[in-house]
Amino acid sequence: QGEKLWDALRISAYVFSTGLLMFTALVNSVSWYMQNITLGNFWQTAWLEFYNHMEGDEWTIFLIGAALVPTLAFWGFNGILLVADITGKPTFITRYRIQLGKNDPVDTKKLYKAIYTALANQFFISLPMLVPMFYIMEWWGNTFSKELPTFQWFLVELSIFTVIEEILFYYTHRLVHHPFLYKHIHKKHHEWTAPIGVVSIYAHPIEHIVSNTLPVMTGPMIMGSHIVSISAWFSLALVTTSISHCGYHLPLLPSPEFHDFHHLKFNQCYGVLGVLDFLHGTDRVFRQTKAFERHKVLLGLTPLSESIPESPKRAE
Repeated sequence: QGEKLWDALRISAYVFSTGLLMFTALVNSVSWYMQNITLGNFWQTAWLEFYNHMEGDEWTIFLIGAALVPTLAFWGFNGILLVADITGKPTFITRYRIQLGKNDPVDTKKLYKAIYTALANQFFISLPMLVPMFYIMEWWGNTFSKELPTFQWFLVELSIFTVIEEILFYYTHRLVHHPFLYKHIHKKHHEWTAPIGVVSIYAHPIEHIVSNTLPVMTGPMIMGSHIVSISAWFSLALVTTSISHCGYHLPLLPSPEFHDFHHLKFNQCYGVLGVLDFLHGTDRVFRQTKAFERHKVLLGLTPLSESIPESPKRAE
């Protein structure tokens, strides 16, 4: 246990130091570019114009930023994936399928059920949950400020949001894998052993509240974040979880192998980043597979299922 803890701390230190170096580089380059070169004060001006156009109606601004923009990001991204899932085309997407032979094409009856549930979760659970969040953000007093946060501060917030989401998601996800809760709640999500993007929010209402929504909402509520930061974070979180469930290991995008393996095996890979899985030993089986070797950003065009294929099964 001591050796495992030391390894986990060493990995965490490596990730932290690498992130710190990247953050410093961003502060000295990208943030400067974003705030000074990109049409001068473009983002600040655009925000003020939008704020004035909405006549400072904070509730409407909050709904647009926290609900409409993330929803459009989710369905815009998943709309492209759904075309590939249903038609099997274009091949420049489908050739990167992780579980070969699965969802080829997708079962339309299961798909309609997933879309219906995803929409119901968004409109009847996520949307009402924004009401108490609005009053919390209004209490903070920073959310609708006429002055945007700096790009550097947004990067700090993004890091904090990610850590909070990882901790809350990992432990609530493991909780719903308890046999009783799994049978009555989480089993719905695991109907898809080979997931697709829209399945990311195909879940029982209780799970959608506890594991999908609260881990993402908590960070901004703790930080008292600006609505622009909230909108960007919610959109990023929805697109990222869609990538994790999409079933395609596409070039230049984060690897979905980790969570795809969870849907395949059920009792591995509960988290998002993988640090807590390593610490708790819930990725031990995953690390012994070809999927672990493929768990990296694809920088070329050759599918990793071809360059790192599964080992042939032994003859009976």
